[in-house]
Amino acid sequence: MNILVTGANGQLGREMRIVSRHSTDRYIFTDVVEAGDVETVLLDMTDREAVNRLVDAEKVDFIVNCAAYTNVEKAETDVETCRRLNAAAPQILAEAMQRVGGLLIHISTDYVFGGDPYNVPCREEQKGTPTGIYGLTKLEGEQAIAAAGCAYVILRTAWLYSEYGKNFVKTMLALTATKPQLKVVFDQCGTPTYALDLAEAIAVILENAKGRIANGKAPQTGIFHYSNEGVCSWFDFTKAIARIAGNTECDIQPCHSDEFPSSVHRPAYSVLDKTKIKETFGLTVPYWTDSLRKCIANLK
Repeated sequence: MNILVTGANGQLGREMRIVSRHSTDRYIFTDVVEAGDVETVLLDMTDREAVNRLVDAEKVDFIVNCAAYTNVEKAETDVETCRRLNAAAPQILAEAMQRVGGLLIHISTDYVFGGDPYNVPCREEQKGTPTGIYGLTKLEGEQAIAAAGCAYVILRTAWLYSEYGKNFVKTMLALTATKPQLKVVFDQCGTPTYALDLAEAIAVILENAKGRIANGKAPQTGIFHYSNEGVCSWFDFTKAIARIAGNTECDIQPCHSDEFPSSVHRPAYSVLDKTKIKETFGLTVPYWTDSLRKCIANLK
């Protein structure tokens, strides 16, 4: 199979490059900018003609869309760009896959929730109530994909981190190693997700789709949730990062979200229920601290 990956130089895209080494499929890694250490096909996924040309030229069977506008704060003032990347571009990719009978795997977010109060893990059928432009445009992207009529798997994830790019783990590793004290919010709870674990889950979904197609069946489709197992606050997450890294000199204190004014109201509880994806694809999901240890070991 020919598999096109967008956002291939981002956190998840870089992990997809690693996972692809164990595959017999042909991967086409695309991004809007090149990275010096890896081969990249330049592609603006908001350009419908460019997407269709590449899909046809490379005979693409599957697209894995790892690209998105993820600056939650900036999205509040850069609405047009955010909507173009998070809603219009996924629609273009979905329509391209609908045209050739392919499968789109699209990464979405826990930020599609948050407007309604809840204290149990979010299931896929729960109504989206985003509180900011980022979450709203990601929800619009989900809806555009469903309306396009292609085969699709939408994977909502949360608190993504990896060895690559800028993320919470790398930031807190640096801060807890250099600051005498930190204050971190304890009233926002969710589950960290190691991007390599998510990439490996995507590989399982791709293999499942290939097997079903080989047997004359349509791929499994729908919305699924994926994060690592367990629950923590950002405060707990930071404490674990510092403990695993051996940064014991930093005094990490809990605080309330309102001590850090923000233009975005973030979900207070965004734990994702993963029952559906585990049952559908036979996945075993790692516990969040186990995966955190692996990532920090790789960084060190």
